[in-house]
Order: sequence, then C-alpha cells, then structure tokens
Amino acid sequence: SFSNSSRNCWSRLHPVNMFNSYTVKFSHSKALTSPYPGSHVERSQVPEDKVGWLIEWKDYNPVEYTAMSVLAGPNWADPQINDKGFSPKFNERDGDVERKSLNGVYVVENGRPRNPVGRTGLIGRGLLGRWGPNHAADPVVTRWKRDGSGNKIAHPVTGKNILQFVAIKRRDCGEWAIPGGMVDPGEKISATLKREFGEEALNSLQKSPEEKAELEKQLHKLFSQEHFVVYRGYVDDPRNTDNAWMETEAVNYHDETGETMDNLPLEAGDDAGVVKWIDISEKLKLYASHSYFIKLVTEKRGAHWSE
Repeated sequence: SFSNSSRNCWSRLHPVNMFNSYTVKFSHSKALTSPYPGSHVERSQVPEDKVGWLIEWKDYNPVEYTAMSVLAGPNWADPQINDKGFSPKFNERDGDVERKSLNGVYVVENGRPRNPVGRTGLIGRGLLGRWGPNHAADPVVTRWKRDGSGNKIAHPVTGKNILQFVAIKRRDCGEWAIPGGMVDPGEKISATLKREFGEEALNSLQKSPEEKAELEKQLHKLFSQEHFVVYRGYVDDPRNTDNAWMETEAVNYHDETGETMDNLPLEAGDDAGVVKWIDISEKLKLYASHSYFIKLVTEKRGAHWSE
C-alpha cells in the first residue's frame, strides 16, 4: 500500500509555515531536491527568487516525471489527467478522495493543480499518487517520564518534567520518526492517526482477532481523549512537484496518567525496525519536521526541551 511505500527516508515531513501560515513566508528547500527521490531525474533548476508563481518567468521549462509505480495504476493513485473518464473535482471532496487543501484554495491551470507554494522544477506527480494534495497524518503519542514509584521525573537543570513520545526507527534508514502514514480514501484523519499508530507501533496487522479487539479497546481510550492539533498544512517534501504535494496533520494524544499506555505493548510493525518511548529534548535528531512538531508539543505541555 502507499502508506508503506511512502515512508522511506527522504519522505519525512518538514513544515515550512511554522504554524502561523499567515505570518511566515513559505519557501521550498526539500521540494527542490535533485535528482528526484528514487530516480535519476534531475529537476530544472529554480533560483530562490523565482520559486513564487507571482514572479514572472517566461522561460520556465520544468521536466515532466511520474514514477512507473504511480503510472501502473495502484488503488492509491489517480489516472493521468487526460485519461478518458477521469474528471477530478479539485478543491473539493471528490467522492472518497479529499482534494481540498489544508492551506485553502489552490489554482488549477490547464486541468492541473498548481503547487500553492511555488515552482519545484518538475511537473507530473513524481512518486505521489494524487494530483494536488496528498494527505498524511502523524500521531504524536506522549506520556510523562516516571521513576519506579510512579513519580514524574524532572530535568535536573530546567526543573521541568520530562515528556516521552512513541518513536519508530525506520527500517530503511535507521532514523527515529513519528509513526505516521497516508490517509486512505474516505478515511477520517482521526481514523488514520489511530490506524497508523496501531500498525506501526503496536504491530496490529499481525495480531490475533482477540488481541486486536483488546488493542482496539485501549487505542479507543487513548485516541478519544482530549488532543492537541500540533500542525496542519503543506509540507516541504522531496517528493513534491508543481502538480502534487504533501500535506499533513500532526496531532498529540497525551496519556496524562500513563495507565492507558501501560496496557498497550509497543511492538514494531512492518515499516518499523524498532519502536520505543524516547525522552524528548532538543538533542533528539529526528526527521526535520518531526523535531519541530515535538518541540511544539513540549511547549504546549510545559515540558522540558532545552537546557
């Protein structure tokens, strides 16, 4: 499925609008990665001052590339724009496919959606299945670090309590990350967050029906309590093109007492080599955006971040 293939090392998310999308200027850095991930295709070069569409550039001549894995027509991918019978409804919910962007209305030019942040030096879809926004979800599951007696542990320098989150170590590149994935057609974001966490951090796909039912009960308890939306919107990603791009919603589910998570045995799913609770601090080296998401969570929870 796309949720599995999409989790390669270069695919981790990097937010550019730092939460206040209206105050911070968007820019591309990862979306200008060349060669394009998983290929030998070089993007047309886009100087920094020519990324924005408002800047006129008559000679802009981007390379076209859509990966064979997408053109093969798997269920997570759209057909080509000019295919007979394909008339996508951009900027709205199109049947089961969410074609609305979290960043508002995007321009559609000659039948192709235009990347809201600007030029990337490549047209087509690259590795992305959908024309326009491709939606992902990142569950940040946290608890307080506690000692053997169950007391919260404070950081010796800052005196702030230490927060832990569930991290997976990617099989393909050995980096620690949030256990997220792509939103399936027709799926609510809340369901994606729960499903991906179950698959990646609890290995739910390999469980017996009885174990699955028990996991589901505990997951429901955790994912139905109050939560905090950390980030929603466009992400600067190496897979982005002029016509297809990644967006994510990162949501924090916090287990205040730690009791719910005590009943959920962490076990790595197929995409993850290892899964464990990791102490949060700025020393953590995570995929770019993930460090940023985690930092916002510590601010929200008043937890330790830096010495």
